This record gives sequence, structure tokens and C-alpha cells, in this order.
Amino acid sequence: MDDGLEFPVAKKQRRETNSAWGKRRTSSRLFAPFRTLGLVSPTKVPFTSVPLGKTTFQITTSVGNTLQTYDLRRGLNLVFLSRPRCLSPITATYAYRDRVFVAWGGSQPNQPRGVWIFKRGRLVGELSTEDVYPQEIAQIIIFGSWIVGCGTEAIEIWKTDSYEHYTTIIPSSPSTDGRSQSIFSGHVCTLPTLLNKIFVGRKDGLVEIYNVSTGRLVHTILAPSASSGSITALAPTPALCLLAVAYADGTLIITDIEADEPVLELHQRNSLKPVTSITFRTDGMGAGEDGRKDGIMATSSIEGGDITIWDLNRGGKVVGVVRGAHETSNLAQGTGINKVEFLPGQPVLISSGLDNALKSWVFDENPFSPTPRLLHSRSGHAASVTKLRFLPAASDGSDAAGKWLLSAAQDRSLWGFSLRKDGQSTELSQGAVKHKATKAGLLTDDAPGVEEFKAPPIIDMACSLNRDGGMGGVSGPTWANAKNVNAEEASMTGWESVVTAHADDRFARTWSWGRKKAGRWALETSDRQSVTSVAITTCGTFAVVGSAGGSLDMFNLQSGAHRQKYPPRLTPVQAKQRKSQPVQAEQTSGMPHGHRDSITGIIVDHLNRTMVSASLDGSIIFWDFSTGKILEKKYVESAVPMAIQYNPVSGLLALSCDDLCLRIVDIETRKTVRELWGCVGQIYDFCFSHDGRWIVACSMDSVVRVFDLATGHLIDAFKAATCTNIAFSSTGEFLATTHAGTPGINIWTNKALFSHIPTRHVDDFDGIIDLSESATFHAASQLAMEADQTDEDELSNGLDSSSPLEQLDQSLLTLSIVPRSRWQTLLNLDSIRQRNKPIQPPEKPKTAPFFLGSSLTNGSKTSDQTLVSKKEQMIDDVERSRISRLVLSDEAGSQSQLSVILENFQSDAERDPSALSGHLSLLPPSAADLEIRSLALKEMPTFVRALTEQLRRKRSFELVNTWMSEFLKLHGDFVNEVKELNEAVLAWRTAMEDEEKRLSQLVGYTRGVLEFLRSSR
Repeated sequence: MDDGLEFPVAKKQRRETNSAWGKRRTSSRLFAPFRTLGLVSPTKVPFTSVPLGKTTFQITTSVGNTLQTYDLRRGLNLVFLSRPRCLSPITATYAYRDRVFVAWGGSQPNQPRGVWIFKRGRLVGELSTEDVYPQEIAQIIIFGSWIVGCGTEAIEIWKTDSYEHYTTIIPSSPSTDGRSQSIFSGHVCTLPTLLNKIFVGRKDGLVEIYNVSTGRLVHTILAPSASSGSITALAPTPALCLLAVAYADGTLIITDIEADEPVLELHQRNSLKPVTSITFRTDGMGAGEDGRKDGIMATSSIEGGDITIWDLNRGGKVVGVVRGAHETSNLAQGTGINKVEFLPGQPVLISSGLDNALKSWVFDENPFSPTPRLLHSRSGHAASVTKLRFLPAASDGSDAAGKWLLSAAQDRSLWGFSLRKDGQSTELSQGAVKHKATKAGLLTDDAPGVEEFKAPPIIDMACSLNRDGGMGGVSGPTWANAKNVNAEEASMTGWESVVTAHADDRFARTWSWGRKKAGRWALETSDRQSVTSVAITTCGTFAVVGSAGGSLDMFNLQSGAHRQKYPPRLTPVQAKQRKSQPVQAEQTSGMPHGHRDSITGIIVDHLNRTMVSASLDGSIIFWDFSTGKILEKKYVESAVPMAIQYNPVSGLLALSCDDLCLRIVDIETRKTVRELWGCVGQIYDFCFSHDGRWIVACSMDSVVRVFDLATGHLIDAFKAATCTNIAFSSTGEFLATTHAGTPGINIWTNKALFSHIPTRHVDDFDGIIDLSESATFHAASQLAMEADQTDEDELSNGLDSSSPLEQLDQSLLTLSIVPRSRWQTLLNLDSIRQRNKPIQPPEKPKTAPFFLGSSLTNGSKTSDQTLVSKKEQMIDDVERSRISRLVLSDEAGSQSQLSVILENFQSDAERDPSALSGHLSLLPPSAADLEIRSLALKEMPTFVRALTEQLRRKRSFELVNTWMSEFLKLHGDFVNEVKELNEAVLAWRTAMEDEEKRLSQLVGYTRGVLEFLRSSR
């Protein structure tokens, strides 16, 4: 086929739209799915690669229902995400030229399945699947004019020129019920020297050769022994007619296909980890003592994390092993390497593993090394996420855009993910963990992994960047508590900015965000109980650590020293008095007992005056942060606080309790101001919005709920996979959620920032939107579904955006629903026009040669051009002259729509200005500016009276002031000249002063009442 021609579409396509799926919502009322962070290669589906010209390669991985494409030349940076999502999990991929063929679904009897074709991340076609066998496709290959999909029960063949289904090859071993048995191992390959032939591996160790053109079995290659087991890998060698076959017992045989004889037999050291991926180096280098010979093969196993390098010369031998190329852990969901592949003609090896990592390795030629070194790496968490936080902004404004996301997982790692560029995401280093594991002998075939040398899984964390030193911060031995600290140097450069609590560990650990590594301090609790909660002050100087025994300790992050205990230690006299008379001692000394059970949450206000802690003993204690004294001790009625959050913008405290209620407490008055009910099951996590107006909570029933704190109403609820953690960005743009069983982080966009979203009360049960399953729509109906989404949102909220909102009450000052950018643009229209003017005048065209005619050398044409330019100048002068414009408007034979509206307003007895405001509010800024500029002199007083009446009715307040400001800027010189216009403007000013006075009185009264309620009485 010609590369320049587009691929044709299949003839058998469904053109109708499935209305049942077309009505399924893809977003909630307030949030729309944006993307998923932290997923690189979390599934067993092998990656696929393709050369892009002669400069780079693109590697495509599967992350569940979508594809991610990385560019090797850019350092494995992410370049494409596939859209739309496949309807079921992806089972096989294959990159062919500029397209990627993707097989999905089929693992369950009634599960939808298909083969889609993506180009640059977009769906461009699909293979016909009407007559295919109902099974899961495990591997896809494309060669010549054939597309082959291999499953465990049958082989499907398509044509590359039409995408039509050609035939189905079913093995000749039917079961008693007439259905084919699962006898194929799911591995298939082809040799470039054999026409229309494919090699298919079976579970009994046989390799069958089929002719795809005729669909017939040509030959069968027998297993070396009856105990060889299933075929685990097939790969063609660079040598002609040689095929590499791997068996389940660890045997690897290179067979001559023409002679049907084994050429070389190799054995894996560990038979429990058979070879599942084979690749050959094709640049003619790497073998021999000096690396100048051909014959290098690399193998890996899905059961282990090592890559074995073989030299096939002189009988074959292992020349190198990359130990721990991909991490294997008992804590992760999977282990091992799903594929290794040498890039064609390059000394570069690509590998991907179930540790959610994609890596590239390079073989050095000078000095020669048979073992490759790591070139690039992209990875993420290998296990489920346990804690999630957006990085706060620093005092200097850095990282203020909500760019970074801190994430901790069960694999004992702490990651910083970038929402802007995936290449910036990184894991915070815990020291030379791999080197320690190597010295301890844990990087062997029988070792579980290196997690024993990492800190335990993180269960809580806190961060403040105000004293973070960046790359120049103070450094030292990891968590060694070394006391040789230069206070002056630390004060100038900064110190650690992240504090974490770990499962069943009595040490809270510090981290340096600027250096992306573990810090110097391990902060031990005073009662030597495990740490359950941590907090860090806004200034970034102090960290507070709470333990399972109820103790609270404050540490200085600059020196790592212990500074305070809550409550402070008793003096000998107080201790003796408390021992003899405990009740009277508490009353007289003012120092009651602290918490008696595990600490569940700690917060410190932004001024370091008040600290609040919650405990499983049911108490909430307000502490004086500097002295450690108890200001007030409260108990939640018939409930236990399980977690605590604080919003410095609103000064509100949120508690999640075991009675499934979210209680909101004012930190100044220390009173409960809201109780939010509705969560079903344990509340896993919750957070405030950036402005403190909402609180978002996720619970055991897999529903994410959004409450409006002003009204206490539930305003949004959507159901997804069981949500375990939740975080809101400091800018309000993104909501991040994590879900059970996946290492990915879902990012949702806040639709309320970009459009008007009514925050109305929704029903606790009927108002829940189910987003747990992707909408299974046909590819042809994707655009139609996206186009209908806006209408569905408006209907579901009961609001038509084209209809104006009525006033709730005539005494309320009402704003319009016109976007803010529209009336702001009208105010600054002159500045925008000035900014958009060309910087340089147009260049004069070059004179044509003497033997060619030119408009510049033609006198008559020059005179015509001069005449045209004079006419344009005259028209411009007329447009710029207000008097001429007014004369023209008076002499005009037809009236504009604005003139008709003003005449109707003048003759209307009720003087209703809604027609004028409705007309101007629908116009774009430039058109509204032109309408106001074009007002005739006799229409100006009527225009001002209409705006005054709209102001008195307290409607569209911001639009009325914008239009009046624009009117005075354009026609202000007529106000003193025309008496009627002067009186109209004075009436408008009087109405404006009355309204300002009324609002000032209301605001002052409200402020006084609030101060009275917040004051301590």
C-alpha cells in the first residue's frame, strides 16, 4: 500500500447511534474527567513500538482502556493519549506505520469487544467484528496484506486494504459441546522469508504453521519433550528461517524451520520463571569479547524483574544480567517484566514491567560493556495510593498554580506528579535503597524485593513550602538526626518542607521537596507509640506529631529538636497535686488531661495561635500553640472524630465522624455551625475547596459528594469506582481522586470556573450520577454524544442558559449571568484595539523587472490608487467625527433596533427597561460599543433614563454601570451642553448614590452582627 494514501474504512459499519448509550452522562454537575496521572504500564499487555522516520521511535503502552504514546528522542516524554476510551480493557496492541491497532474486550461471555485503529491518539477506524469468534484477542501482528489476531481458541484474519474480516482459523480439537477448546497459548509470529505463513504456539508445546490465505495447517513443530509445557514466547531471529521458541519449563530452543531441527538449546536458571519475552539485537554488535560480533539475545520473564543477556556464539551463554531491572514486590499488584525489545538497528533495549514502569537501556561500546545501563525511565506507583495532597503555594508565589501533586502508595514510595508535564514527575529518593538491597543479597531470584529498605507505607503527610530551600537547601544523612547543624546556613538556605507518618512506625520522617529526597530528621514520639497523624505550620518552621497513645509533640524542622509537648510537662508540685486530687487539680491548675487515645487529626491555624487535635477518645482539644495549654476541650455528641481538615480562607474546621456525619466548626467561636449528612458507609477522605465554599467527601458507597457550606445542601454527587483519597487544587481548577485497586490518580476539571453552574440542592439518592462505567457508545456517535452533553447538563439542572434569571426579591441587588469577560472587554475595548494594532507598517512591494508591467510604474493606476486612499481617508474622517455621525443618523431613512427600543421605552407607561438590557447583553463587546457610539443626540436622554430605571429596579447592576461608563466616555462632552441630557445624568447619579448608601448600611449591619456572634462572651 502507498504510505501517502489514507487507509479505507471497513465496508460493514454501523451508522446508527445507540440512543441508550448516547444518553449516559460522562461527567457530573460540577466536575468533568480530564486525565489520569501516574499510569505508564500497569497491565500485562506488552508495549508496541514503531520507528518514526529515521530520527526517533514511538512506544505505545496500555493503561487499561486507553493508550499512551511516548517519544524516545524526547526522553520518553508523553506525546499522545488515545480518545475515546475503549469500552473494555485493552488486551493487545500493535503499531503499524502511523497507526496503532488495539484489541479490547472479550474476556467475559457478554462483554463487548472490538479492534479499533488509532492515529496520533485519535480513533480513525475499526475492524469488522461481526463474524469473529467470541474470544479475547491476546496478540495482533500485521504483515503484508494480512492482519492477524490470535486468541486462545481461534485465529482471526483481516485484510489490510479494506479492514474486512477474511476468515477464522479454528483448531481441529473440538470439545464435547461443539465449542473449541482453549488450546492456543496466545502467542503468534511470522518470518519475513515465508509468504502468508504464521507460527502459532499451543499449550501442549506444539508450534503450528498456518497459511493465512487458505486457512490451512501447513506443518507442526513438535515439542522437545512431553514435559516442556506450554509455549510462552515466540520470536523470529535476524538469521533467515530461524525461530526462537520458549517453553514453560524454562527451555528456549532456536529451530531451523526449513530443516525442522533445533539449532541451539538454552535453559533458564530458574525453571519457575520461564522466558515470556525474547528479542534480538540487529545492529551487528555486542557479542564476543570486544563486542564486535553479532548474536546478542535478551530474555525476560513475567515472573521476575531481571533481564538476561545471551551471547549465541559458541553454543550460547549468559554474558550479563540486569538485576532488578523492574522492581518485584509483595506489596505491588503484579510483578515481573511483560516485554523486552531491541529497537531495529540500535543498541537500545526497551522494557516494560508490571511495576508500572517503562525503561530504555543503552549498550556502551567504548568502553565495552555486555550489560546495558539505564538511559530513560518513566514510572509511577506500583500499588494503590494511600494518601494524596496538592502541593501548597510558597510565600514567594512559587508553585501557586496547583501544578504539583504529592502521592504516597502501598509500595512505600512518595511521588511528586506534575499536572503540566509528565516528564517532570519524579519519586522522592529514600537513599541508596537498591545498593543496600544488593549488599544484603536481596536482588536474587528468590528475593521478594527491596521494600525492606524503604520506609513503611505513608498514612498521613503535611507540607509547607515557605521555608523550603530548593536545590540549595541544607542536606545531610537520610533520617540520621545528625546534630552538626549550622543554624546560620540553614536559616539562609531553608530546610525540609514535607512531614510524613508511616504505618506502625514511631518515627515521623521529613522530606526535602526542593531536592526531591528524604530529609535529615526522624521525629520520634514522646510515648514511643506509632505515629498516626502529622501537621506542619504555615510558616514551615514547626512540625507536630501525634501518636497512637494520644501524645502530641512539636519539633523544629530547622534543627530537628523537640520544642513542646501538649500538654506541657507538669512541675513537681502540679504532679503531686494531680496524683492526690486529680479532679480538683484539673480545675485549679487549668491543665486538664490531653487525649487518652490515638490521635486522628492535627491542624494549626495560619497565625500559629491555635492548634486543634482530634482523638479516638471522642475529644476535640483547642490548644494554645506557643504555651501548650488547653484552651477548650470538647466532645462530639455520640460520635468519634475520625479525621480533621482546616481551611484558612474561611477559618472553618471540618470533622468526619464515625456516625457518617461531617461537622463544620468555627475555629474562632469553637462552635459547630453545620452538620452535613448523606454519606453512606465510612467516610474515606474529604477536603475543602480552594475558596472554602464547598466540601468534597468520598465514602464507602463509592459516591463522591459535594456540599455547599453556605446552605448546607448537597449540590453534586457522582458514583465512580470506590474512591479512597481526594484532594482539591489551590487554584480550584482540579479535583484529584484515587480509587481502590489502581495506582492511577484521576484528575477532574472544575466546570464552575469556566461556565455558570447552578449549585442547587440535589436528592440524596435520585441525584447521584453513575460514572462507574464508561459510556459504551459506538465510535461514530462520539461527536454527537459530546454535542448533546451541554443540553443534558442544562436539562438536569432545570436551567435554560438562554432565559434570564428573575429576581428573588425586589429589594435584592441582582447581577446578570453574562460572562464577566464580556463586560470587562467592553470597558477596555480601546486598550485592546491599541494593543492589536500592527507594530510596523506594511512593507512596500519590490519593483518588478523593467520588462514586466507593474502597478507601481503605471501612472493611471497610481492615480486610481491615490483616489481610493483619499476616499478611505474621507470615510475614516466621517466615522471619527461625532457631529457628522449624528447628522447621518438623523437623516437615515431606517431606524436601528436600538432606536426602536428607546422609542418604545419613551412611549411605555410602565417604563420597562428589560428590552434595552436584553438587547445590549446579547451583543458582543464590539457590537455593543458600536450601538452606544451610534446614539443620536435626541436618543441620549432616553438611553440614560432607561439605565436609571434598570438601576432602580436593582437588576443587572454590573452591566448598567458598564454601559453608563462607556456612554460617559464617548458622549460626556454633551452632558453640560444639552439640558435634558444633563438632568437625566443627574437623576442617574442620585439613584446610584441612594443604592450605594443602602448597600453600605446593610453591609455595616451584617458586619456588626457577625462580629458580635464571633466575639467571645
